[in-house]
Amino acid sequence: MEGKGKNEGEVRMEHVLLALQETKEEREVRIRSLFSFFDKSSTGYLDHAEIEAGLTALHIPSDYKYARDLLHVCDADRDGRVNYHEFRRYMDDKELELYQIFQTIDVEHNGCILPEELYDALVKAGIEIDDEELARFVEHVDKDNNGVITFEDWRDFLFLYPHEVTIANIYHYWERACLVDIGEQTVIPEGISKHVHAGRYLIAGGIAGAASRTATAPLDRLKVALQVEMGDARVMPAVKEIWKEGKIFAFFRGNGLNVLKVAPESAIRFYTYELLKGVISDAKGEDKADIGAAGRFVSGGLAGAVAQTVIYPMDLVKTRLQTHECIDGKAPRLGSLTRDIWVKEGSRAFYKGLFPSLVGIIPYAGIDLAAYETLKDMAKKYMFPDSEPGALVQLGCGTVSGAVGATCVYPLQVVRTRMQASKTNETMSEVFLKTFQKESWKGFYKGLFPNLLKVIPSASITYMVYEAMLKRLDLE
Repeated sequence: MEGKGKNEGEVRMEHVLLALQETKEEREVRIRSLFSFFDKSSTGYLDHAEIEAGLTALHIPSDYKYARDLLHVCDADRDGRVNYHEFRRYMDDKELELYQIFQTIDVEHNGCILPEELYDALVKAGIEIDDEELARFVEHVDKDNNGVITFEDWRDFLFLYPHEVTIANIYHYWERACLVDIGEQTVIPEGISKHVHAGRYLIAGGIAGAASRTATAPLDRLKVALQVEMGDARVMPAVKEIWKEGKIFAFFRGNGLNVLKVAPESAIRFYTYELLKGVISDAKGEDKADIGAAGRFVSGGLAGAVAQTVIYPMDLVKTRLQTHECIDGKAPRLGSLTRDIWVKEGSRAFYKGLFPSLVGIIPYAGIDLAAYETLKDMAKKYMFPDSEPGALVQLGCGTVSGAVGATCVYPLQVVRTRMQASKTNETMSEVFLKTFQKESWKGFYKGLFPNLLKVIPSASITYMVYEAMLKRLDLE
């Protein structure tokens, strides 16, 4: 039921009027009144600001690009504004589209959608929904509270939704309109957790992460080499040293483990995040969607800490692979290296450096979030005063904010890497003090340049591959 569905025979406006028990004249008055509601200045045209203000007044989430997209889909002559005839043409097309999918869901063809019919349609579209959520869905759309959804209810709920009307899109539109706090847009969308194809999202994210890490693996290897260098650390000598170890392949040493970490780390973080949101919502006696920005921030931070702790041994072994001295130009085998750590240093060695790693999670997330919101607000104010920043602008904001956050907590990353690479049992404070005494504050920023070089290609590759995988997996 992912598509709009097909009825026998062509859907015509007469069918819509009959379902609404409305004459052509009455419909004309209704549409003109709606246009006038948006056209507060009585210019005969609607611009982005008027559409956004109208959507806000109707409690429709204009912040989710709907104002910009509604303007785009209505503006047939592409002059940046919508006249009444363009608005009327949009309404004609939209009501026909809504009637078509309404008929598809109304399998008993009794002129209304029953809760069980809506449930069946959602399940066929790949959406898992419980009885309580289904009741809220129906209650929100059902204006007269008679327990069923008439076509008038259906139309009034969706007629200003500018995208293709599919069951999945309708569900996510309802979520955004009713469940998600629109003021906190950096939060992960709620809907994925209830989607039966959640595994596909994890696959898409895993492949995107693997592609990104592989593409930036040489920079990661260079960064680690500079971080553990106690003397004068310079980029070109480090590059030459790595090249001597095994030419181009030496730059990818440890990347296999880095890629293997992606899927379990993403899955653990994703499901722990949902679990912690449930714990917080139960403690506060609220719905998951109402825990607020602070609740989501805490859930996200703790989920990151749990994921980091579980996969940390892989991260330590990766660092040992990258920093192990080659004998006769041969890199150590993964199995023998792991066994040597276990036998010679004990099981606790696999968690060396975990504490500074965990300490950096919350400040990084806080700085990243604050920088992202600031940059996005600046972009909206100075670059896009009449519209929402697009996906590429938001990607740019995320890239820069990530770089700022990573730079601020970078000293902790250097300490962690040195603890991972060391075969002694030095504590975090001991490594910190030794670094400062021998290398001053500059020692805490060794390898920062290649680390920052990773940011833009890493974010761009992840974004492009993730979007491509969503299309390939039929998740768009």
